[in-house]
Amino acid sequence: MTDFKRKRVVVTGVGAITPIGNTPTKFWEGLLTGKNGIGPITLFDASRHKCRIAAEVKGYDPLDYLDRKDANHMDRFAQFAVSASLQALQDAQFVISDLNAQQVGAIVGAGVGGIKVLEDQQEVYLTRGPDRCSPFMVPMMIANMAAGVTAIHTGAKGPNSCPATSCTAGAHAVGDAFRIVQRGDAQAMICGGTEAAITPLSIAGFAAARAVSTRNHDPAHASRPFDRDRDGFVLGEGAGILLLEELEHALSRNARIYAEIVGYGMTCDAYHMAAPRPGGEEAARAIQLALKDAALAPNQVSYINAHGTSTQANDATETAAIKKALGESAYKVAISSTKSMTGHLLGGSGGIEAVATVMAVANDQIPPTINLANSDPECDLDYVPHHCRAQIVEVALSNSYAFGGHNVTLAFQKFKN
Repeated sequence: MTDFKRKRVVVTGVGAITPIGNTPTKFWEGLLTGKNGIGPITLFDASRHKCRIAAEVKGYDPLDYLDRKDANHMDRFAQFAVSASLQALQDAQFVISDLNAQQVGAIVGAGVGGIKVLEDQQEVYLTRGPDRCSPFMVPMMIANMAAGVTAIHTGAKGPNSCPATSCTAGAHAVGDAFRIVQRGDAQAMICGGTEAAITPLSIAGFAAARAVSTRNHDPAHASRPFDRDRDGFVLGEGAGILLLEELEHALSRNARIYAEIVGYGMTCDAYHMAAPRPGGEEAARAIQLALKDAALAPNQVSYINAHGTSTQANDATETAAIKKALGESAYKVAISSTKSMTGHLLGGSGGIEAVATVMAVANDQIPPTINLANSDPECDLDYVPHHCRAQIVEVALSNSYAFGGHNVTLAFQKFKN
């Protein structure tokens, strides 16, 4: 793709259903105040589990966005996606009609999909027999249904897909949507990620893999990215959605612009199913590719929203990757992990973290990394501990990494016409 063909792409709307707020405004307020979204699991009886804590979405009612019949035929992850997408369209004051429907698409990533439906229907199968399984089981379970029902409920008839790349799914969705608008295949794209995997089997599986925190006695301090005493991530749920729009189209309708998306880099470790490649070489290359795509230098980066999972391997590797990618500028950039507040939304994390990154650019405020009490010699960068920071944010990156070795970096810049 040659540069002269590229269209500029801007963010004109955001939507968020999260453990710390169910609107973009509440989510952003929660980030700036260091709100903790983690507590004991209430979605099921977790008393037999090694991990009994999670970051649940509270106070969410799907009937605020959907009629009862439609809501009943969707898994929670799909409900989140539709709700956040409708928020983003409303936030952008963007109307999809018969006149533009084919020029608006939806890409919504999900790493797990409808695991709650699968678990429930397995129980029906075992206790009541195969003939009693729901005819809606498969369409409620499959991960692509978030993108499908988002299109159904918004009317978007343009490009539609669902990255299922585990914890980079939401970031891949934003990057892929960026490319679609950039090359002129759509005027606007609804994009991001969603997940609702706080279920008995999911928690058991992550605990068996020793991936999650077991700080059950102190859930408020369980997610502690870059801290010496971190012991695993905390599973979260929710959805984060951006409305990306071709610049000239946005200007023609006097849209408010949060930021311009300017870069997308993705690589693979090709190393291990679950562990990152030591040294972070390919994660660093994703950062470098995003900067190259955006024609930006390392010293221009103001802020990085880190993947920052609160696992021993990830946080040290991501720190090494940032140093490798930015060189001496790594020590001058502000970095934070919003997972310290929201937990890890798996396929939804890239979506809500893209929203957080865009809001940082728009508001010149950097969310903190809470619970960073004890420094780790391997994690020696500026992680904005405890409190938010007022700072001009000209360029911001959002990093996402995943099982399978996926690495994604998105680059956003303050909009200048």
